[in-house]
Amino acid sequence: MSTIVEGMTYLLNILYNLSSTIGLANYGVAIILLTILIKTLIFPLTYKQMASMRKTVDLQPKIKAIQEKYKNNKEKANAAVMELYKEHQVNPLGGCLPIVVQLPIFWALYSALRHFPYDPSNASAHIFLGFDLTQIYGFTLSYHLILPLFAAATTFLQTRLTSPNASTDPTQKTMLYIMPVFFAYISATVPAGLALYWVTMNVVSIFQQLYINNRLSNKTKKAI
Repeated sequence: MSTIVEGMTYLLNILYNLSSTIGLANYGVAIILLTILIKTLIFPLTYKQMASMRKTVDLQPKIKAIQEKYKNNKEKANAAVMELYKEHQVNPLGGCLPIVVQLPIFWALYSALRHFPYDPSNASAHIFLGFDLTQIYGFTLSYHLILPLFAAATTFLQTRLTSPNASTDPTQKTMLYIMPVFFAYISATVPAGLALYWVTMNVVSIFQQLYINNRLSNKTKKAI
């Protein structure tokens, strides 16, 4: 993990130097650029995840029919569902891959920000829009609550976009409301730089999700 943390620190410094060349020498800008870079690199995985989820939603009537047919034989029902997935080239675990990829990135950024060697020649380099990116602000009633609130709002919207059955599926509905609260708490209890990363990642994810949803809908219309 130390190698990943060192790599994250090195990459952030490269992006900081890049922001300096355009007159925005700030680590907040570097974190935003880092987030956009990461989301761009894993976009193919995100697209595959959403295409798989869309197919899973479309297959729900057939899955329910199989479960009803074999309601007294769980093993046979599971085998039939897996065969259905195989027939339609759906990976039920495909949605986990982008999350698994991002977990070490999230932890590496957290570790890097805890002991980050900020530019000593620029005392304000780690101050971004009134936030000290090194500080943990908690839940004090102040301007700094904006980041946890933004984290909750963008997590809610992003979860809503990726879970089309959230209003009817009990599990998805629970996640729809629990995840924003969870990440609001996380954003208030980690360095503000990490909260900025999460909010930026959600915003980029929302735009990517709108694009993917539109593209998949167009494909479905053409197939009909």
